[in-house]
Amino acid sequence: SKITLTKASPTISLAKQGATSGRMLINLNWQQRGGQQPQGGGGWRERLTKAMGGGLDLDLGALFELSDGRKGVVQALGNAFGSLHQPPYIHLDGDDRTGAVASGENLTINLDHAQNLRRVVIFVTVYSGAASFQGISATVTLTPERGAPIDFTLDECTVASPVCVLAELTNQGGELVVRREARYLVPDRGVSPQRTVDHAYGFGMQWTPGRK
Repeated sequence: SKITLTKASPTISLAKQGATSGRMLINLNWQQRGGQQPQGGGGWRERLTKAMGGGLDLDLGALFELSDGRKGVVQALGNAFGSLHQPPYIHLDGDDRTGAVASGENLTINLDHAQNLRRVVIFVTVYSGAASFQGISATVTLTPERGAPIDFTLDECTVASPVCVLAELTNQGGELVVRREARYLVPDRGVSPQRTVDHAYGFGMQWTPGRK
């Protein structure tokens, strides 16, 4: 059965619910408030693109810290798509800029290497087509090969935020624990959304401008 994370109960251990190996898919389902329920990656993006006047591009990404101290980012910007079978054991399957890809954008984490991950912060940014997440609602689903799917909804965005931290995965005693964040951040002037997430979660990485 599905496990839903809430403000009152925001965390779950993957190991305690059987997700100790295999791949875990992380997906978002977005819709405009007051609109129809989306049917999949392509459908919701097409409807949302039309609603926003076209050109909406949302980017899923992750900051990671490995057990050996190495840090980095997995995202479409800079073509940093990661890898499943070598560090960082996190992979972004592509960059869907048009909404034409039926499955949308997905992050996959290789749980066979969970012991190599110290923490992972999953986030999504508005790359183009909208100024912020205001007027958009979303459900986040984490689907492991073993164990129940985990999902949660995001709160309504009430600030001019172009970046939302979805969840944080931390290694606690050898087990990966998922925490619902659902946290909208507002960057300071001249600060990128990625650097804003870095500052909020204390990664301390050096950033340079990137393109895709």
